[in-house]
Amino acid sequence: MLEPADAAEVVEFWRGLDLPGVYDVHTHFLPPNIETRVWAQFDLAGPKIGREWPIRYRGTEQERVATLRSLGVRRFSSLPYAHRPGIAGYLNDWARGFSERVPECLWSATFYPEPEAASYVADLVGAGVEVFKVHVQVGEFHLDDPALDEVWGTVAQAGTPVVIHAGSGPVGNAFTGPDPLRRVLERHPMLTAVVAHMGAPEYAEFLDLAERYERTYLDTTMMFTDFFDAAAPYPGPLLTRLADLDGKVLFGSDFPTIPYSYRHALDALQRLRDREPRLDDDWLRAVCWSNGEALFGATTALTD
Repeated sequence: MLEPADAAEVVEFWRGLDLPGVYDVHTHFLPPNIETRVWAQFDLAGPKIGREWPIRYRGTEQERVATLRSLGVRRFSSLPYAHRPGIAGYLNDWARGFSERVPECLWSATFYPEPEAASYVADLVGAGVEVFKVHVQVGEFHLDDPALDEVWGTVAQAGTPVVIHAGSGPVGNAFTGPDPLRRVLERHPMLTAVVAHMGAPEYAEFLDLAERYERTYLDTTMMFTDFFDAAAPYPGPLLTRLADLDGKVLFGSDFPTIPYSYRHALDALQRLRDREPRLDDDWLRAVCWSNGEALFGATTALTD
C-alpha cells in the first residue's frame, strides 16, 4: 500500500501549483469479487494485458480510499465497466452504494449493448448519475452497436460524460480503434466523450476527434509514464496540438491498477514542458484540477 513518502511528495506537487488537491477522473473501485478477478488478470499478464503489470496500490476498499485521501485526491471515480450482458445492473447498484459511502467519488455507472440498456441508462441519468464508463477491449462490443443508439442519444442530450476505453492499448482486438467512436460522434456530435488513455496507441486519430467535436475530451491516464512510453510513446509532433486543446485534457491515474507510484504519473506530465514549453504550470493546473472541475463539478471535500 501507500509508502509514507508517496503522500508527502504528491501533496508537495499540488501545493507547489497552488491547487487545493488533485482532481482524478479515472480511478477504479469495483465489487470485491470483481476486483479480485480483474487483479488476477493483471497478475497473470493475461491475453488482454499483454505484459508484466504489477499492481502498486492493493488493499481493501477502505485502505484504497484512505490512500487517495492522504494524497490529496479530492475527487475521483469508481468507473465500473460491464464485460458481458446482464452484469451492468449489479455493477451499477454497487457503484451507487460506493458513491453514497464515499462522498468524494463521482457516482459512476456502466452499460452494455443489451435490450434493457436504454431503460436503465435513462433511469440512471434521470436520477443524477455523474459519469459512465465503457471498455470495448474488455467488453468486446462495438460502440456503434445498434442496441446502444438510444443510449448514446440519452447521455448526449443529458450531457453526462462517458469515459470510453476505445484505443487498442494494451492489446487491440476487433472492437478497438477510433472508427466506432467516430461513427457514434457523427450521429451524436454533442456526446460528452472522455477518451481514456488519450486513445493509445491511436493518438493522432483520437486527437482529431477531440479537435473536431466540441464535447470530446482526452484523459491522461498512464500517459507519458516510463511504463507506457516503453510500449507506446506519445508522438512529439502532436504535443503542439495537445497544447491547443484548451480545457479538454483531464488528469486520470488508473489507481489502484498502476505499476508505479502515483507521484510518477504527475511527474510524467510535469516533464512535458521539456518537450513543449506551452505545457507549463498553467496547463498542469488546468489538467490536474480546473478542467475536471469544469466538466464534473466542484468537489465536496476539501480537507487535508
